[in-house]
Amino acid sequence: MEKRIKEKLEGYGQMHLMEYYDRLDEAGKEKLEKQLSAVDWRLLDLLNSHEESAGRGEIAPIEAVSTADIDAKRAVYTEAGLEAIRAGKVGAMLLAGGQGTRLGCTGPKGVFNIGIHRELYIFEQLFANTLEVVKQAKAWIPFFIMTSDKNHDETVSFLKEHDFFGYNPEYVWFFRQEMAPSADYDHKLLMEAPDHLALSPNGNGGWFSSFMNAGLLAKAKEMGIEWLNAFAVDNVLQKIADPCFIGAVLTENYVSGAKVVRKADPEERVGVLCLEDGKPSIIEYYEMTHEMNYAKGEDGNYLYSFGVILNYLFRLDRLEAIASQFMPVHVVEKKIPYIDPDGTAHKPESPNGYKFETLILDMVHMMDNCLAYEVVREHEFAPVKNKTGVDSVESARKLLAENGVEL
Repeated sequence: MEKRIKEKLEGYGQMHLMEYYDRLDEAGKEKLEKQLSAVDWRLLDLLNSHEESAGRGEIAPIEAVSTADIDAKRAVYTEAGLEAIRAGKVGAMLLAGGQGTRLGCTGPKGVFNIGIHRELYIFEQLFANTLEVVKQAKAWIPFFIMTSDKNHDETVSFLKEHDFFGYNPEYVWFFRQEMAPSADYDHKLLMEAPDHLALSPNGNGGWFSSFMNAGLLAKAKEMGIEWLNAFAVDNVLQKIADPCFIGAVLTENYVSGAKVVRKADPEERVGVLCLEDGKPSIIEYYEMTHEMNYAKGEDGNYLYSFGVILNYLFRLDRLEAIASQFMPVHVVEKKIPYIDPDGTAHKPESPNGYKFETLILDMVHMMDNCLAYEVVREHEFAPVKNKTGVDSVESARKLLAENGVEL
């Protein structure tokens, strides 16, 4: 094993990771060494301070461009957006590293069938939404798909098998989300197998570093892309590379934009776009106080009412500028499968350690500004997170039908 890696293990008190090393074959040793060399050891330093909250800065409401404002300038915004798309300046970024476990699906969430009388997969609907813009602009939009180690092969094979649902495969690129290690409550990194650390995706904020390290940033710049529209896989109604949204951000001279919906009620469990120390920021629902939830302005409207739907537009050069910074890492308690020193596998039923996640909402806060762009919830927000109830397959099907999608 490389001297550098051994020194790191000794320095961070992680020599237990060598427990099985001498019993591994050459391929196993190479695999483990590769994982260890990729570990960001700064993550372990966070475990000593993760309970010490730095607190939030000064929070204030953010002004949004309302649906009425957008309607008044729709023609201007849309033409500016279409012009950027036709010039090849806009790329779509699908964050699809998750599994459909909560939906009862064993594969990637995107392969879940939301149809009733016909097959209609989540991936299919997202491509259909994008094809509407392709037809409007008469230009293909570069489409990047972030997968994970758990679903990459199945995602790629599924989309190829279905001919990308009519999308031009020459404009589709895949890359894997980078993984982060997990640690137990004694701050020891966990192993999932003798030659394998217990790794998990590094959070939805890791998409750009993964994109960059996969060599696709260079590809995007070579193609002349200046903007990336990042969006989650589970909102089947969202408009992708929406010309009006793009045009609004460009026309109003913002470096980023976030689609928002008005909260259904003051205590709805969604992240709220606001200002923190004068910069755009997203406050999670559990951080919102009762006073903030119910605060009203002079016009009688709630001040903190704009919920994010994970559909963002970022200027590529600003993403590149923040890429060299150490993004905030969130330490979260999770149930982590692991092997003990005897090699026995364990699948805990309660949290047994920590995972490290970066969040896209922190990328928003690292931007100089962000246009809060209001959309109509019933037309653009149909998340598929649960089998039944709120934000479920049932509710998404109802909204799709109301928007004229054949199920």
